[in-house]
Amino acid sequence: MCAVRTSRRRSRPAVARSSTRPTSRDVAQAAGVSQAAVSLVMGDKWRGRVSEATAERVREAARDLGYRPNLAARNLRLGRTRTVLLVVPALTTEFFAGVYTGAARVAAEHGFGVVLYPSPEGIGPARDPFASAQAALDGVIASSMAADALTAIRGDQLPLVMLDSDPEGSLGAATVNLDIADGVRQVAGHLLDLGHRHVLHLAADVPSWTFEVRARELATRMAAVPNTEIRTARAPISIVGALTATEAALTTPGPRPTAIVCDDDKLAAGAYKALRRLGLRVPEDVSVTGLDDLALATAIDPELTTVRLDAELFGERGMQALLAVLEGREPEGGDIPVQLVVRGSTAPPRAV
Repeated sequence: MCAVRTSRRRSRPAVARSSTRPTSRDVAQAAGVSQAAVSLVMGDKWRGRVSEATAERVREAARDLGYRPNLAARNLRLGRTRTVLLVVPALTTEFFAGVYTGAARVAAEHGFGVVLYPSPEGIGPARDPFASAQAALDGVIASSMAADALTAIRGDQLPLVMLDSDPEGSLGAATVNLDIADGVRQVAGHLLDLGHRHVLHLAADVPSWTFEVRARELATRMAAVPNTEIRTARAPISIVGALTATEAALTTPGPRPTAIVCDDDKLAAGAYKALRRLGLRVPEDVSVTGLDDLALATAIDPELTTVRLDAELFGERGMQALLAVLEGREPEGGDIPVQLVVRGSTAPPRAV
C-alpha cells in the first residue's frame, strides 16, 4: 500500500477563466500582487525585487490561467527581435548543417531563433535578404569562408561572432575556432610515425584562414623531420575537382608521394577515384587522410583516416559566444579540441 502525498497550497481568490486571452492584470489579481510584480517575474528580473515566495505565486497563477507574455510586444519595447543570422558558405555541406543544428539548439534554449543565410560564390540567394539587417536581427554568426556576405548585408555593423577566423584580425567581437592546427599535427605525426616521407598536400583552393593554417602547420611538421618532401596540388572542394588535381599531380615527373593529405573528406573521395584510375591501391600504394569526419568517411572503401570536427559543438559555442556579447559578458575562450580517427586508408609505405 503506497502513501499518497498531498501538497498544501496557499489559498488565493478564485478567478474564473475568460474566453479571451488572460492578461498580466488577471495574473496580478489571482496572485494578489501588482502588475509590475508580474512583469518582473515573467521577465525573469524579480531577483532582489520581490521575494521567492511571491515569484512562485505569480508563476503558479500564470500556469493556472494559461497566461503567456506577449514576447513580440516585449521585444519591440526592448528593441530586440531575438533573431540571429548564421552565415555559411553552402547548405549542401554536411558540416555546416551540424553547425546550424548546434547553434539553433542553444538559441532555442534562450528564446532566440536562427535564420540561415547560405552564400556560396555565384549560386547564392539575393545578396541582400533584408530591407534592413540592423532592424531585423540582434546579431550575426559567420564562417570566415562566407565573410564576403557580411558587407553586403551590413552584418559587420551588428554584434558579430566569427567562426574559423584569425583571432588577430577577426571582424567580430568574438571568435570561435576548432583546433585545426592540432588536427593537422595529429595527421602529420601519424603519417610520419608510419614512415611516410613523401607527401602530397591536396589543398582546398579557397582563400580562407582555416586552409592557410592547415598548409602552414603541415609544412612545419614535415620540415621538422629530415629527408621529407611535401608537394601541393590545389583543388576546388568537389570530388571532380579533387580527382582532376590528384591525377595531374601523380602523373608529373618525379618520385610518387606515398601519402596524400587532404584538406577535406570530399577531396579525399576524389583522390580515391584518381588513384583507382591510375591503378593504385589505398593504402597499399598510397595512404590518404581527410579532415572533417563526414558520413562520407565511412561510406568509401577503405574507410578514411580523418580528423573528427564536432560541428554541432562548434555551432553551440558560436551561439553561446554571441549571447555573451549581447549580454556584455566575456565569451568562453579556448579552441575546441579535435580528434584523429585512424581507419583503413593509412598504412606504412610499401618498400621499394
